[in-house]
Order: sequence, then structure tokens, then C-alpha cells
Amino acid sequence: MNRRWIEKLKYNSIEPLLSSNYPAVIYFTRKDLLDEKVGSINEIWELPEVKKILKKQRENGEFNPVSKHPLLETWRQFRFLIDQYGLNKQHPAIVKATEFIFSCQSREGDIRGILGNQYAPYYTGAILYLLIKAGYEKDKRVEKAMKWLINIRQNDGGWIIGSPGLINHSWKEMCEITERMEIEPVKDFDKTKPFSAAGTGMVIRAFAVHPKYRQSQYAVKAAELLKSKFFKKDNWTWYQHPDNWVRFQFPYWWNHLAAALDSISLIGLSKEDENIKTALQWFIDNQQKNGLWKISYSKIHKSSDNQKEYEMQLWITLNICRIFKRFFGNEK
Repeated sequence: MNRRWIEKLKYNSIEPLLSSNYPAVIYFTRKDLLDEKVGSINEIWELPEVKKILKKQRENGEFNPVSKHPLLETWRQFRFLIDQYGLNKQHPAIVKATEFIFSCQSREGDIRGILGNQYAPYYTGAILYLLIKAGYEKDKRVEKAMKWLINIRQNDGGWIIGSPGLINHSWKEMCEITERMEIEPVKDFDKTKPFSAAGTGMVIRAFAVHPKYRQSQYAVKAAELLKSKFFKKDNWTWYQHPDNWVRFQFPYWWNHLAAALDSISLIGLSKEDENIKTALQWFIDNQQKNGLWKISYSKIHKSSDNQKEYEMQLWITLNICRIFKRFFGNEK
């Protein structure tokens, strides 16, 4: 196995990951980074952390909401089950949750219910990303949603953050409309407005993991737009500050540098691209001596030092290493 990619980093990340005492982190470090033979994924599915999440699932497949938004809470828990613990459609809980999610799919193809009854391509893309990873890439409902995402793009080939049908509405109007499910989707589109890096970064995840769409013209164009905004202000007021690029989390929620590079590396853009080289160098320069990366390098966000933060650092580091392996793993 070629491990030359490890030499690109300043410090050893493999050692702290393997000595972390987190079974899922160790499992995926050995499997994804070291290409070792590992035991059955069922061992990970039986972890207490997984069972704790599954206890929150209701009979109809949704997860016990902490708010009035069951789709949002279901997606929130889906992220951990699929991205951290590798559950897929072979697990009955994923099947049940998937059917609940698709019960929120509109006739048009989008998955609706997080912004009331309004369009939310960034959430539709983020949800599809997980469904595709769970093995639903050939499902007709996924295909319908992917086509909807293509049709709802801005003219420049990216997506906005928020609802594209509410572009010309005030913040107050948007809040009032998205709180009420009975309001039909507003179609006050303006596709001449520029893409949002925050929105595009969430949507592109679905394209990056889909074998049919990964290297499509739509994915490549969106990836090129996304990388052009690295370390820069977003075109939209939501998550506009450049520091949002260097505040990390995994499983993914909002867009950030690692999430964007993860998608871009899967789509296949070259590591010789200047934007990508700059981003990879940033990770090299900002790695800590213990081999991990911090959760946040942002001056506008707070972070604390506790066990939960340490676990997040491990997941972030694991995923950054996956990115470096994709870009440099084939070098001789």
C-alpha cells in the first residue's frame, strides 16, 4: 500500500487516531487510511453510541424531534449513523428512516419540511448525500431529486443558501413564510443572482458520492465555483464571514474547507489547481503537533476544550486524512 500521502503532513495523524480508544475511529482509520482488513461493520453497528441514537427512532422512521421539525432531527441523527458509524440500507433503522425522509419528497422531487413548505436545495442535497452513501443511489426517488437539484441551480451553475423562491423577500417575510407548512412554495426566482458557497458546498456533497453524477458537468462546474471562494466572503449574507471556512465539524452540517475539499477530491479536480493547493497547504501549516486539527481556527466562533471536542477533533482529522490520501495516495 502506498503511504506517501502521510509524508505530506507535518505530524503523524495515524498514531493519535489508532490510540484514541474510540472503536469507530480506529476501525475507519485501519480500513480507509491503512487499507487493512477489518472485521465486520456489524461490530460498529452494535456500539453503545449507535444504540443510544436508535432509541430515539419512532415507529414511522423519524427521530424524536427536539423541535417541531421531525425531518431536521431525522437528518441530524442520520448524519451520525451513516457518516460516523457506517450504517447502510442493510440496517432496518436506515430503511425506516429513509422511508420517512421520502415521505417528505414533493411531486417536484425536492425533500421538503425544514424550511416549512419552501424549497431548500442545500438541505435536499445534504440529505441525498447520506441516502446515496447508505446505498440508495439507484433509487428512482433519488434520481428524481438529483434532477430537481440540477433544474433549481442558478445561472452560474451553483446554488444559493436559503430558499431560491424567496430571493426577493425580506428576512421577516422569509421567517413568516417558512414557519407555515400550508403556504405553497414561493417561486420568486432570480437565477441571475450569484451562487452561495455555503449552499453549493452542501448540495455538491450529493453529486460527489453519486457514481453517475460525480464527474458530470454539473458536479465539475459546481466544484470549480466552490473552490474559487476558498477563504473568501460568501456572495450571500448567511455564513458570509471568511472564518466560516475554518470552523470544522464531522459529520457535516454547514460548508467548510474540509467538507468542500472532501467533495472536490471525490469529483476529481486536480491537486495542482492553485485554489486546491492553497487549501491543502493550509491544512499542512495548521496541523497541531499532536497530529490532530482543531475544531475551529475562527476568530468569530468559540470552542471549548473537553472530551466531546476531542472526539470531534479525531473525526475531523480522520476525514482530512482521507482527503490527503485521495489527492496524494497514487503518487510514486
